Amino acid sequence: MWLWRWRRNPLRRGSDVVEAWVVLAAWVLAVVGGILVGLVAQGAVERDLGRQRVERRAVTAVLVEDARDKVAPAAAAGDERVWAKARWAAPDGSRQTGLVKVRPKDAPAGARVAVWTDQRGMVVSKPVTPEEARLQAVLSGVLCAMVTAGAVTGGAFAVRAGLDRWRRGQWDAEWARVDTRWGGKTG
Repeated sequence: MWLWRWRRNPLRRGSDVVEAWVVLAAWVLAVVGGILVGLVAQGAVERDLGRQRVERRAVTAVLVEDARDKVAPAAAAGDERVWAKARWAAPDGSRQTGLVKVRPKDAPAGARVAVWTDQRGMVVSKPVTPEEARLQAVLSGVLCAMVTAGAVTGGAFAVRAGLDRWRRGQWDAEWARVDTRWGGKTG
């Protein structure tokens, strides 16, 4: 019964055929477009996270200040680390100084801590493992596919709502003509 809009039928309107084609196109675009967008997004996330794993490296930093007296910020629930000033060597050999997160109990001035830096020597987060990168890429791809399919489906619903409004307008105009012929409107 779902193909009734394509069958020959005296009650079928032109807008019914248009609606049928809109629904078919929406399904095809939602499925194929969603899959393609999801695969492209997954590949982009995998490449970006792989690039981060290659570019980031662990270096040893020396704390410049004593972090044992610092109190962990209340906003970071569950993370007892605090920010402390440290010094490390950048990949080009220059000395860098900045804030790093350390555990206060074992962080006196002069202590050595491991930090991750990028190619410019700036402190960055630890890169994700290949397994974590794969999971993030897959989840990103699924999310992008779902958003794409949802956007296409939403567009199809908007077109169908416009067609319904147009058909109701035609229906109202036809009833107005018929009602006048039957003497329903006085003047």
